[in-house]
Amino acid sequence: MIAFLIFLSILHDQFISVNLLEQEDLFDKLKLEIKNLKNRIETLENSQKVYPKVKFFPLNDQKRILITGGAGFVGSHLVDRLMREGHRVIVADNFFTGTKSNIEHWIGHPNFELINHDIVNPLFIEVDEIYHLASPASPPHYMYNPIKTIKTNTVGTINMLGLARRVKAKLLFSSTSEVYGDPEIHPQPEHYWGNVNPIGPRACYDESKRVAEAMCFAYAKQEKVQIRIARIFNTYGPRMNLNDGRVVSNFILQSLQEQNLTLYGDGSQTRSFQYIDDLINGLVALMNSNFTKPVNLGNPDEYTMRQLATIIRDMIGNGNEIVTRPKMEDDPQKRKPNIDLAKQILNWEPKISLKQGIQKTVQYFRNELNKNKNSQHTGETSYFHNFYYLSPEEETKAKEKNYKIEL
Repeated sequence: MIAFLIFLSILHDQFISVNLLEQEDLFDKLKLEIKNLKNRIETLENSQKVYPKVKFFPLNDQKRILITGGAGFVGSHLVDRLMREGHRVIVADNFFTGTKSNIEHWIGHPNFELINHDIVNPLFIEVDEIYHLASPASPPHYMYNPIKTIKTNTVGTINMLGLARRVKAKLLFSSTSEVYGDPEIHPQPEHYWGNVNPIGPRACYDESKRVAEAMCFAYAKQEKVQIRIARIFNTYGPRMNLNDGRVVSNFILQSLQEQNLTLYGDGSQTRSFQYIDDLINGLVALMNSNFTKPVNLGNPDEYTMRQLATIIRDMIGNGNEIVTRPKMEDDPQKRKPNIDLAKQILNWEPKISLKQGIQKTVQYFRNELNKNKNSQHTGETSYFHNFYYLSPEEETKAKEKNYKIEL
């Protein structure tokens, strides 16, 4: 009996010893988890988002500004300008051509709000000013879905004019130099009525913008809506979509990727290119003015497409050839703004030369391509576009798989 009791005592001591060891092991694990959680909290606290500096305005002095298409190329630069001035900015965008990466440095800021919204549907908010920029603007984008382009520029514009009427807001409509079509007057003044093919491939964009201008004037006359109309000529700069099909982005991308530069036609067509910063200055000046008729915003320096291709190729150092393809249908032969009115009314004219602007744009494209190259196989993200570019071999494989690309 005594031996049995001794045996039970030994078992009890061993059980307590094992139990204590398990508890110590559990405590060690808990301590390690707590330490890891503390490290994660410290990391999060140290990595709080830092926003660009903005001016301080008393609440009553802040404007509430809606920018439709504010996640796009032009819209995102306008967001930067108005946010830095201290206003409250609301972006409405359906992200057809815009991207969150263009404006993500403002997301979370108390003066900024982002709404995923298609302006073909009504929007009910309280604002003081509306910059109505929403519309695909490059030919591949607006030709991709012509009916949607027409609806955005007509139904969408009616919705924004209706909103402006209800809340008594000023509305700036971003029209386009395309309203002049293939012009017979050169350069093009605002009083020129244009030469547009109403049933051509560009008509979905050209004619819907012309109708939208007419609607703006109808609302101004009948409903007393305060309107501003900017006829925007070719614009370029950082945040252009790398693959949007515009001539500047095409030439830069082809040069950086050491490809031949492609001209459509003989390259004698002319265009005038303004840098994005100049356009933003013009848009803000127009909104703040009392002028209600259309105003050209563009750079009057005129270049042929062949000249532009040569400038970009030589700047990047690509020695590849400039090759030609058949001319695009209804491609205007000449395009150059007469900006006398903008100089007179807005005291505005472009300040940045083509070479200065192209240098900044090339650097942006180069950074984008490097980020894509570094991130596409690691899964990393950045504050820039994360387009996935295929090598020729990858593209062949993708076509064989019906473009079911596994990233």
